[in-house]
Amino acid sequence: MAEKTRKGTDPKLVAKPFSYKDLVSYQEGSIVSRTIMDKNEGTITVFAFAEGQRLSTHSAPFDALVEVIEGTGIITIEGVEHQVADGQQIIMPANKPHGVTAKEPFKMVLVMIRAA
Repeated sequence: MAEKTRKGTDPKLVAKPFSYKDLVSYQEGSIVSRTIMDKNEGTITVFAFAEGQRLSTHSAPFDALVEVIEGTGIITIEGVEHQVADGQQIIMPANKPHGVTAKEPFKMVLVMIRAA
């Protein structure tokens, strides 16, 4: 199986100050995402969840760090709900089922490092 070609770093953001909150906008009834770094070693993706939107339960082969940048959401890890709010972080462990639910408009950054 061929390895996915990585996009690298968003050239519009290199060597320029930015705010995560400004990189994605809410869209009614949707989840909007923008990957700002996509390398073999890992990814950084910013998400904006409209109220009521969710990422269904899934797992990933690597740990992932979530940083909440606006609003409040629910991160469910192995069936346990964790309410997270602006300025908080949570680590979703590798190979453990997890999901995300927006109880209100909610923005987060997902950092995944692909390392054993």
